[in-house]
Amino acid sequence: MSALPKGSVVGVVVTRHRRELLADSLKVLASQTRQLDHLVVVDNGPDQPVDDLVAECPIPTTYLVSHRNLGGAGGFALGMLHALSLGADWVWLADDDGRPADETVLEVLLQEAGRRNLAAISPVVTNIERPEKLAFPMRRGLTWKRDTGALGSDFLPGIASLFNGALFRASTLDVVGVPDYRLFFRGDEVEIHRRLVRSGLPFGTSLKVAYLHPDGSDEFKPMLGGRFHAQDPENQIKRYYTYRNRGYLLSQPGMRKLGLLELARFGLYFLGVRKDPKAFVEWLKLVRLGQRERFFRK
Repeated sequence: MSALPKGSVVGVVVTRHRRELLADSLKVLASQTRQLDHLVVVDNGPDQPVDDLVAECPIPTTYLVSHRNLGGAGGFALGMLHALSLGADWVWLADDDGRPADETVLEVLLQEAGRRNLAAISPVVTNIERPEKLAFPMRRGLTWKRDTGALGSDFLPGIASLFNGALFRASTLDVVGVPDYRLFFRGDEVEIHRRLVRSGLPFGTSLKVAYLHPDGSDEFKPMLGGRFHAQDPENQIKRYYTYRNRGYLLSQPGMRKLGLLELARFGLYFLGVRKDPKAFVEWLKLVRLGQRERFFRK
């Protein structure tokens, strides 16, 4: 493959068994007013291949098949490293169950990153069914915001949703690296966010553009009138990786002060709200696994 032009942008999409959603995502990615120079699609589920969808994409595309499920963390790590190896100056991350809200998203992100001299920038992530709502609640001070209108209309410094439309400079990835494969999924995005904060590099969220994503707010259960939330996934697999990986994250530099708050918060939720001591004990065991770096697959 010939060298990419200066200022090149390579998109990275990780997929597994979401054919229809991926088709929607690829369609919008390929129609950006600032066209991608290359697209890398990492497929974690080759038993249900999507090579035909990728072949139909009108922009230059690489299809990377993994015969081992690398999870979101490993899939993005593989795709990001491949993008860098192609000579990308910018790497744009997208998941298969979401898509840019319109054709201008990449163009606006590049303009904003250049104007503000940012290392990374993301669009605001909104509910794919109700775009006026956030796909995930966002804490601002002591309150949690669920509507896009509550955030303003310009820019949020130091906040970003990194695997849903975030744009990274290649030089930023030299500093913060790629996702930790051991996390598999859940918490890998938070870990990259932690590294960005620790690096001191400037980043944030542009409120001028949006990335559409299925609603994920149901996992976040409000307490004390909405001042606190506890994440409580609906199935055992998601709970395992969420709580185990959270235990690892809270043992890392930059997040250790949150540990005591986390204990109080989940203690209140499981004992006071759910009234389920067994669930609290399970949470403690999983957090401990993460603290001890016992990264076994479920």
